[in-house]
Amino acid sequence: MQQFDYIITGAGTAGCILASRLTEDPEVSVLLLEAGDQDRNLLFHWPAGFARMTKGIASWGWETVPQRNMNDRVLWYTQAKVIGGGSTINAQVYTRGNAVDYDAWRDEAGCDGWSYRELLPYFKRAEGNQLFDNDFHGSEGPLGVSQPVAALPIAWAFLRAAQQFGIPYNPDFNGARQAGCGFYQLTQRDARRSSAATAFLHPARKRPNLMVVTKAQALKVIVENGRATGVEYAVGKDIKSADARSEVLVTSGAIGSPRLLMLSGIGPANHLKSVGVEVVHNLPGVGENLHDHLDLFVIAECSGRHSYDHYGKWHHAACAGLQYLIFRNGPAASSLFETGAFWRSEVGEGPCDLQFHFGQGSGIEAGVASMPQGGVTLNVAYMRPKSRGTVRLRSADAAEAPLIDPNYWQEPEDRRRHIEGLRIAREIMRQPALSDFIKAERLPGPDIQTDEELFDYTCANAKTQHHPVGTCKMGNDEMAVVDPSLKVHGIDGLRVCDSSIMPIINSSNTNAPTTMIGEKASDLVRGMEPLPPVIFEHERNEPRGVKSA
Repeated sequence: MQQFDYIITGAGTAGCILASRLTEDPEVSVLLLEAGDQDRNLLFHWPAGFARMTKGIASWGWETVPQRNMNDRVLWYTQAKVIGGGSTINAQVYTRGNAVDYDAWRDEAGCDGWSYRELLPYFKRAEGNQLFDNDFHGSEGPLGVSQPVAALPIAWAFLRAAQQFGIPYNPDFNGARQAGCGFYQLTQRDARRSSAATAFLHPARKRPNLMVVTKAQALKVIVENGRATGVEYAVGKDIKSADARSEVLVTSGAIGSPRLLMLSGIGPANHLKSVGVEVVHNLPGVGENLHDHLDLFVIAECSGRHSYDHYGKWHHAACAGLQYLIFRNGPAASSLFETGAFWRSEVGEGPCDLQFHFGQGSGIEAGVASMPQGGVTLNVAYMRPKSRGTVRLRSADAAEAPLIDPNYWQEPEDRRRHIEGLRIAREIMRQPALSDFIKAERLPGPDIQTDEELFDYTCANAKTQHHPVGTCKMGNDEMAVVDPSLKVHGIDGLRVCDSSIMPIINSSNTNAPTTMIGEKASDLVRGMEPLPPVIFEHERNEPRGVKSA
C-alpha cells in the first residue's frame, strides 16, 4: 500500500487547487486521483470548444430521474470527467454572485468565517485579472481572468437592448454592484482557457511530492475506528488502495462527493441499507439539499449572418481554427456567451434573482428548425431557487450511475419567477436595438403566450445550467455534513472541499466560488491563519495608494 500525507479524490476545480497549494510544502506528499483523463484535446483549451462540451465530451453521461414537477421530464446532467473538472469544459464565465449570498452562509447557515468580507481575499488570491486590480479583484493570481476578445456586433446590440428595457450598464458584475448588463469576464489568459488544471495543477506536476493518477475512480474512503485512513480506487480492472497519514480530502463534486461518501458507508443509514451498503456512520444530510440553476431560453432567427452559427460547417470551422492558431482571435476565441445581465423578476431594490447569458448562436442549447442565416439565444435562470432535491445510490456498485433528483420547481415560487424571467428575456429580444439583427422569435414562438403554454414549453426545453451544489452542506445543524472547517461530522481525518459544501447556492455561475472554496480549504487543511477580511477603500482613512508620512 502506498502512503501519502493527503489523498484528494477528484481533480476538478477544488482538487487541482488543493494539490497545488498543499505541495508548496516539499515535506508534504499528495496523491490526486481523477476518474477522467488528461486535458490534452485542443477543444479543452480553445474557448469555443465549450460548444462541444455539453454534448458529452469528458462527461460522466448522467441524467436526472423524471422531474415530477416538470411533466416527468428527464434532463441530461453534464458532470465533468477530466483533469480540471468543470473549469475545463464550462463556458468560462467568471462571476461570483452577490455579497448577500455569502453573508447568508454565515448568518443563516451558521458558518463562521464564510462571510463575503472574509471570502473576498480568497477570490482575489486566485485571480490574475487582466483589467482590474482593486478592492474586489486581484491581478497576480494563477487563474487568468480576461475581457472577451471575440464579441460580435449583435452582442453589443444586446447590451443596448437590455438598457432600452431598463437594465443599466455595469462594467463589473463582481464589483460594488451585481445588477446591470455588460460583458462577462472570462477565465482565459492570452485567448486560451485558463482552467484550474492549467492555472494550478500543471505548474505543480513537476514537484516530486505530487502524484497524479488519471483514469482512477475512487471507490470508497477507508474508515477504521472512526477515522479515514485511506482510499480504495480502481484503475481499469485493477483495485488499488492508498494510505493517508493525515487526511482524505473529497473533491468529487456536488454529485460525486455524496456518492463517494455513501459508497463508503457514510450517509443516511436507511438508504444505505436499502441498497446493500454497510453503514459505517449514519450521517443523514449526505446527498440532501441538492439545488441547481435551471435554464430557460429564447431563440431568435437572425436577418443576416450576425451569429456564429454558420461556423458549424466544416470548411468555415477550419478557417476559424486557422485564424485562431495564427492570430488568437476570431470565432474559435469566443466563449459564445460573452455578454449578459443580472436583474430582478419583480420590481424593487433587492438582490438580483435572474441571470441572463446572451449566446452568439442558436445551436448551442437546443435543436431548432433550419434558419438559413442562423440565430442567437438568450438564456435566463432564476438564481435563488427554494426547491431542494437529492443524490442517492442506485446500488452498492460504484459503476452504476447515481440517482440525481434536483426536484426542480418543487416550490411554486421557483416556477413563477422562472417564467417571469422568460417573459423579460422575450421583451429584451424585441427591443429596437436588435431589430436590425433579428428576423423573428422562433422559440418559444409567437403562439406561446399564456403561463400554461410557457410551462409546457419550459418542461420540454429547460436544461440545467450545470450548477449543482449543496449535497454535503456546511453547517452545524442535524442535516449538515461538514463543519465550517470542512471536516465531516463524526469522522476524523476526512473533509469535503468542493461545491457540495455550499449551504445555499450563490446567485451566479458556480465555478468562481468553487475556486474560492479550494483556496480557503487549502489554508484550513494547512492550519494557516485566515486571510484578513477586506476593508473597502471608502472605509479606510486614506485613499488607496496614499501612505502616511
